[in-house]
Amino acid sequence: MDRRSLRLCGFAVVLGFASAVIALVLMWLISFVTNLAFYGRVSIAHASPAEAVPSLGIWVLFIPVAGALLVGLMARFGSKAIRGHGIPEAMEQILTNRSKIPARVTVLKPVSSALAIGTGGPFGAEGPIIATGGALGSLLGQLTSSSPAERKTLLAAGAAAGMAATFGSPVSAVLLAVELLLFEYRARSIIPVALAAVTATGLRLAYEGPAPVFGMPNVAPASLGALVFYVLLGGAMGLIAAAVTRIVYWIEDGFERLPIHWMWWPAIGAVAVGGIGYFVPDTLGVGYYNISAILADNLPLKAVALLCAMKFVSWAIALGSGTSGGTLAPLFTIGGGIGALIGAAAVALLPAAGIDLRVAALVGMAALFSGASRALLASAVFAFETTLEPMSLLPLLGGCAAAYFVSSVVMRNTIMTEKLARRGVSTPSDFATDPLEHVLVRDIAASPVVTIEKSRPIREVQEWIASGTPEGSHQGYPIVDEHGTLFGVLTRRDILANRSKKTTIGELIAQMPRYVYDDCTVRQAADHMVNHGIGRLPVVNRAGKPRLVGIVTRSDILSSYRDRIAERTPEAPSKSLPLLRRPRAPRD
Repeated sequence: MDRRSLRLCGFAVVLGFASAVIALVLMWLISFVTNLAFYGRVSIAHASPAEAVPSLGIWVLFIPVAGALLVGLMARFGSKAIRGHGIPEAMEQILTNRSKIPARVTVLKPVSSALAIGTGGPFGAEGPIIATGGALGSLLGQLTSSSPAERKTLLAAGAAAGMAATFGSPVSAVLLAVELLLFEYRARSIIPVALAAVTATGLRLAYEGPAPVFGMPNVAPASLGALVFYVLLGGAMGLIAAAVTRIVYWIEDGFERLPIHWMWWPAIGAVAVGGIGYFVPDTLGVGYYNISAILADNLPLKAVALLCAMKFVSWAIALGSGTSGGTLAPLFTIGGGIGALIGAAAVALLPAAGIDLRVAALVGMAALFSGASRALLASAVFAFETTLEPMSLLPLLGGCAAAYFVSSVVMRNTIMTEKLARRGVSTPSDFATDPLEHVLVRDIAASPVVTIEKSRPIREVQEWIASGTPEGSHQGYPIVDEHGTLFGVLTRRDILANRSKKTTIGELIAQMPRYVYDDCTVRQAADHMVNHGIGRLPVVNRAGKPRLVGIVTRSDILSSYRDRIAERTPEAPSKSLPLLRRPRAPRD
């Protein structure tokens, strides 16, 4: 932590404020498009497309198509990056483009998403808001003097702020940023992201109030039998998450095979959106009210089953067509509905187990997202923050963990990373400490070192190297003075190729030597080698003059990974434990 970290925190607070404003404006824009497209009025008041379907009749088929045509034109002539739900695209920019998102995406993404969702697209507003906040953070990093690591932090801060402003869920927003965008947990990155999320949530509280986004009646603590069921339910949702991911990408592959330009694909997908919306109006638009109704157990089971099935078909086709929209709300709707249906079946079979349909729906909602995205902690905490039901935390953690486990076993990539994997981009999946950070240079450095005194004649040293002795076969030699103090470093090639009139080895030294202290970490030594393009470093003591105590090479650095490999290698079971051994009787 340093002054640049303080600067980064200041930027994060600004991003939090800006992302909260963007979230509010985008919701207004979606409402404006919905009112104009479905009701023919100019207003930013909240409106649901479902309520307009009875009066519109067959015309509801054409509204999503018109919106999708506009989105296709914006993607074709504006930026192709607006296609999709935003998070995979942000991940790709972090991993391949030094966290640089084009500035035009900051404007085109929210506008295109408002058009897609406002005209009935079955998406959530949170995905575009997250993507827009991330784009704004990247833009701020590009306009200021920032390193790629700092830009990544700003991008993640903007994305987290966007999610927090949408749902009032700052902790899960930070966890989502850690699990899907930062790929690390460091003070320099986690603190700015947290400050951005807190700022955005504070502003949301000011204009929306403290009520949870998905209000549900209070639930009782889970019994042991119910807890077992919720964990098994999470495992089942892991299987469903894998199936959902594969179906979505199977549909996307189908669109890829169409003999027409991708600009027209969203309009083709919108035909299905409009057709399904005509028969099941609640599939149109964001549909946050559907999630609240499922969690409150206010819908008949037949209506829940129909809604989930049709929402999935509509969303999968629309997302596969490459239009602009989010995945969180559809996954929450589908997962909540499936959880409620499985819970109802379990209650009928095991009435004494104490299973709560509302908790089953909540676990299904969070577990489906956990299995599909592998954002375990973000999923569990999100469900808690958006309902404010503390007694649901234990079932949520068990269900999300089971979904994560099953999904990891049956599916290599996630709904977020499959697209990147197909493009040849590898995304981190594990968060582990760097083994080079825990080993000191003195623990791996070779000692004693074969050195050459700077006063030795060049001709003599050349003959010594050419003689083939083991000491003369090294690729590099530290050059020392008569007191053993490091003077420079020469390679074998430097010495043998010399044909100058210089007479002593010391005269060949052209620059100050690069070295590392014996109490530095191996990570520092490796970074030093990379920065200066060298393959070996003399090791010196820190006190006094740089007296040579060893040398470290690239192969020595690689040897530091032996402990990491050993930790993953199973060991034979111990035949006896030291604490259980009987002490030997003392001899007479």
